[in-house]
Amino acid sequence: MTASEVRVRFAPSPTGKLHIGGARTAIYNWAFARAMGGTFVLRIEDTDPTRSTEENTQIILRAMRWLGLDWDEGPEAGGEYGPYTQTERLDTYREALEKLKAEGKVYPCFCSKEELDAKRAAAEQNGQAYCGYDRTCRDIDPEEAQRRIDAGEEHVWRLKVPADHGPITFEDAVYGPMEFPADVMDDLILVRSDGSPTYNFAVVCDDANMRITHVIRGDDHLSNTPRQILIYEALGYPTPTFAHLSMILGGDGKKLSKRHGATSVEEYRDRGYLPDTMVNFLALLGWSLDGETTIIPRDVLCREFSLERITKKDAVFDETKLNWMNGQYIQHMGASEWLKAARSWLVQAGATEADIDADPERFMKMYALVAERLQRFDELPEKLAYLFWGPEVTLDEKSVKKVLLKEGARAEEALRAARDIIADESIAWECDPLQDTVRGLCEKLDMKAKFVFQPIRVAICGNMVSPPLFESVELMDRADVVARIDTTLKEVFGA
Repeated sequence: MTASEVRVRFAPSPTGKLHIGGARTAIYNWAFARAMGGTFVLRIEDTDPTRSTEENTQIILRAMRWLGLDWDEGPEAGGEYGPYTQTERLDTYREALEKLKAEGKVYPCFCSKEELDAKRAAAEQNGQAYCGYDRTCRDIDPEEAQRRIDAGEEHVWRLKVPADHGPITFEDAVYGPMEFPADVMDDLILVRSDGSPTYNFAVVCDDANMRITHVIRGDDHLSNTPRQILIYEALGYPTPTFAHLSMILGGDGKKLSKRHGATSVEEYRDRGYLPDTMVNFLALLGWSLDGETTIIPRDVLCREFSLERITKKDAVFDETKLNWMNGQYIQHMGASEWLKAARSWLVQAGATEADIDADPERFMKMYALVAERLQRFDELPEKLAYLFWGPEVTLDEKSVKKVLLKEGARAEEALRAARDIIADESIAWECDPLQDTVRGLCEKLDMKAKFVFQPIRVAICGNMVSPPLFESVELMDRADVVARIDTTLKEVFGA
């Protein structure tokens, strides 16, 4: 096989949102295909009629697009091995079943669910281990079986596992040599009584028909693998290379779930994480470039990803590290890209779409205010809201007490002197001249810088903790800033 012949797939069930574990699986498949110059297939496994919905399919597609995981074949992209939703492939499962019937590799089973449940209960009551289906119908005379089928008797179709089959072995690309005894495998159901294929049967048919060469998936599917290999063998299809991925755990060492917080891709998007961050972070949950590098751009991931560097060890989802990483991506993305990503958050802060369109340069300057102070975009509205208050100011009570009303601080004196400078239209409305002129007050008033600048910060920004002061002032209207100082003087000092 040449690298370009590599074909991998991500096959989610549209029964809910794209979970973080599923997203990691998608990233590994996508990165492996890109690294090998192969093909990444997206297939929707929608054969669960009670839970699969078109709405959920669209949610998954949106999450994939947001992550930037472009697929070569699949929904919307098409491809020569479609269709790419299982409910449109029912004829291929029927054809496969007919092939197995003709070769005597399957048989109809007329045992009802109630009968099988009763056998299980009896075994448990007698203290015996239930070893699965006891092959009651395996040796029914074919003519009798056909008469019962023709009479409308309900039945499923089971795989006739060869009685002399030796251990089922395969080389897992992550876990290494694997072996399962065939004699504990019952004759698994391939087609249910309603004619629908079981998961194991459908997935083998799909992977074989789509020429999938590598199956990269979570290790919760490891127990399915020997069963699927039996189906591959029965159909005469080559077995793909399997690579099973370890679980993602929460900080408490238990499988990641809702109790740990957000679990879907959309939840992380809505909390203000960047898609590049999520791809980078999830890629490192079980894989590494060199054991040291943490920030891995997606072009490097797509060039260097390999199955050999996937670890068997369970990965721990560390949200503190995720926040740090997102902050790193924000710091290095640049003002133009930041504005694109920050647009909706700026609107939440108080800007309007029209404002942003009218003066994008002004809004790009806001990037410098928060680039090193922002870890998630959902923090942005609170950090920058003061820029959009107009002439109003919302004073933080704690900051007023600690800064403006602090005994001996001379805050009112500093604020009045600064107000005159800020109102002076002969001074350019730019950060440096404003800041330098106000700094001159320190010597004039014989005050330390913090006792001059902190009252101004509180009067304009509402609190004593905010992004750089005069870089912020430059982005506001002069009249609004003066009005805020006047309001503060009146509300705090009564004059």
